[in-house]
Amino acid sequence: MQHRGFFLLALLALLAVTSAVAKKKEKVKKGSECSEWTWGPCTPSSKDCGMGFREGTCGAQTQRVHCKVPCNWKKEFGADCKYKFESWGACDGSTGTKARQGTLKKARYNAQCQETIRVTKPCTSKTKSKTKAKKGKGKD
Repeated sequence: MQHRGFFLLALLALLAVTSAVAKKKEKVKKGSECSEWTWGPCTPSSKDCGMGFREGTCGAQTQRVHCKVPCNWKKEFGADCKYKFESWGACDGSTGTKARQGTLKKARYNAQCQETIRVTKPCTSKTKSKTKAKKGKGKD
């Protein structure tokens, strides 16, 4: 008789947990009825990089989600456009720069991205000093 009571109690507990999970899933589905969200750019909370917010709209609904703008992003093509870059080309003696081309790999949050971009940087001299003092070692 005790086994039957324990089994009945376990069955009721399992039923309660299952119905609670089903209600939670139902609430999530009701809140996300819209499927065509349009997202704006990630706007940092302070300065020009770091944590910030992105606003999305779908019909009459609006949402704000947390996002992060990397501090080494290239402002010309935005943080939401991801490119695959070729190797740097040879140094152009007349301009003192070298260039490479990037092909769009991924556009996040429906960002408007260029299919290909070209970036340049100044040529560097090859005479960098590689001797660095070791920190914290050799103290007498």
